[in-house]
Amino acid sequence: MRHLVSISTQVQRHGLIGKGILTALVIGFSSGLAAAQPSDALAAAVKAEHRSETNKARDVYRHPVEILQFFDVQPSMTVVEVWPGAGGWYTEILAPLLRKDGKLIAAHFPADSEVGFFQKARATFDSKIAAAPALYDQVSVIAFAPPAQLKIADAGSVDRILTFRNVHNWYMNGGEENVLAVFREFHKTLKSGGILGVVDHRLPAADSEDKQASSGYMHESFIVRLAEQAGFRLEARSEVNANARDTADYTSGVWTLPPTLRQGDQDREKYLAIGESDRMTLKFVKP
Repeated sequence: MRHLVSISTQVQRHGLIGKGILTALVIGFSSGLAAAQPSDALAAAVKAEHRSETNKARDVYRHPVEILQFFDVQPSMTVVEVWPGAGGWYTEILAPLLRKDGKLIAAHFPADSEVGFFQKARATFDSKIAAAPALYDQVSVIAFAPPAQLKIADAGSVDRILTFRNVHNWYMNGGEENVLAVFREFHKTLKSGGILGVVDHRLPAADSEDKQASSGYMHESFIVRLAEQAGFRLEARSEVNANARDTADYTSGVWTLPPTLRQGDQDREKYLAIGESDRMTLKFVKP
């Protein structure tokens, strides 16, 4: 897989093939390393009736089967989902997947957060968990609010830490130092050989790093550098969440695109046609 990353980097650098072909090669190679078909448990969790049609409609952008296979999430593992948001989109899949033989820790906003958005999102998530004990009774919900509250589990106790579109928030509310502190805590928490899975909105490499401060997009190289500085090794990249239609140059940042559509009806069809953001998908390993 490290060879794949090297090939991908060289191809992109020298423009040997188009992005679409490169994407297919990366996805195809990654899929070949994993099982050709998802496990019965994963397939059942993704197709389960408790998932709303609205959430399932976003599978085309989020690719939950491919992502959880890429991060090698197994039903017997202890997994931390970081900042699952109000709706717990991935929680709906991870909770039933891990309920019998594994453990899911939802590292969420503090219930007593001074940030109104955080407090409301946590309350909505807690209500969702409480309303369906048959699905969520084994989920442990803890507070995670960097840099003040960083601990999510005992050192060396977790198999997987997954963060979906959160690194930009830590950067926008604390800069490089905050992101590095988070990654170092993740490194400490994971078992040796454990995996940190990162998905986030990708800022084009040619764009100024200054755009990270407000756009919601991040340079892939920036995240890799800080993760490696925290002690991780980049194991693999996947382009399963790539979107070549996303130009990442919107007045309202990434939130211009669905699902937020911050511009309302202004150019709504244009942004719906673009779809959700171009996203990096990175797999880091704790040696």
